[in-house]
Order: sequence, then structure tokens, then C-alpha cells
Amino acid sequence: MKLFSPLYLQAMRWARHRRAPWFLGGLSFAESSFFPIPPDVMLAPMALARPERALHYALLTTLTSVAGGVLGYLVGMLFLDLIEPLLHEYGYWEKFELAQAWFESYGFWAILIAGFSPIPYKVFTIAGGALAMPFLPFVVASLVGRGARFFLVAALMRWGGESMEKRLHGYVDYIGWATVIAVVVGYLISR
Repeated sequence: MKLFSPLYLQAMRWARHRRAPWFLGGLSFAESSFFPIPPDVMLAPMALARPERALHYALLTTLTSVAGGVLGYLVGMLFLDLIEPLLHEYGYWEKFELAQAWFESYGFWAILIAGFSPIPYKVFTIAGGALAMPFLPFVVASLVGRGARFFLVAALMRWGGESMEKRLHGYVDYIGWATVIAVVVGYLISR
């Protein structure tokens, strides 16, 4: 698919830039509240370019992503009426309604799963604020879900090198959905 190739090539250029950590933090923050490109596209090449810094990059990505998630939470809590037209316009409204249903059914687990999976995390951060999910569980679930995802990506890149990055790029959606299913099944079994 040629749609993401130019974005990926740009991310590779950014990964080698001396200010790449700043770009990674900004992208991670923005993706959690409004931007459509996930930070994995920068985290993976940066972890490949400097494997000794891979875990540092994962921590940076996690913390800035959760900070962006807090912004999304505040937007949902304070400004839902203002952004609702944008959710409709950009095709996020159905996902937002699904996120609300998940929150009503699963609460903490919904944000944890959204943090790890390819489901748009920003939709869940806004829904969490709109539904007044308790703030501390929101932050903890975000840290666990986002941290698990980003540390996994960084560790795989550090361990597997360039060949792993190519494989991960080809299978990331399948891995994410398999994880979502496993967590949901695990939760249902534990109930």
C-alpha cells in the first residue's frame, strides 16, 4: 500500500535526526489526542538506529503518549460538545460510541486494551473524559497499555534488528488484534 510509504520514509529520516527524540515525543503526544499516525512508525526505526537507546525511547514514547491521553481525557470531559462535529466529520463517531459502550461494560480494561491495540487510543481518551472515568485508573491503565505496546516494539527492534522490523511492519495489525482477543478472553474467563 503506497499511502503509508511516504510517511514511513519521512519517519526514517526523522529517526536519524539529532532531534529525533523530540519528534518522537511530539508525535506520541499528538497521536494520543488528535493525530492519526501512531508513534510506532518512529519508535521502531529509532530503536533500530540506536538499539542501546531503545528502552529509553520506549519510556519517552509511553510518558508522552499518556500525557497526550490526559489531554484527550480533558477534551472529552470539558469540550465534547465542541469536538463532536469533528468526530463525525473525520469518521470517528462510530468508534467513539463503541468506546463509550466498552467503558460502560469494562471500564479500566477498555483503556488498557485500547492503549495496547491498533484501536485509535485517542477515541478512548476522549470517551474516558466524556464518561468521567476515574482519573487515576485512567492514567494507570494508559501507562500499562501504552507501556506494554511501546516497550514490546522497542525490545523487538533491539533484539530482532532490521529483519524483525520488516516482519513486525507486515503483521502489526494481526498481532494487535490477537492481543485484544487474548485480553478480552482472559478477562471473561477471570470473571
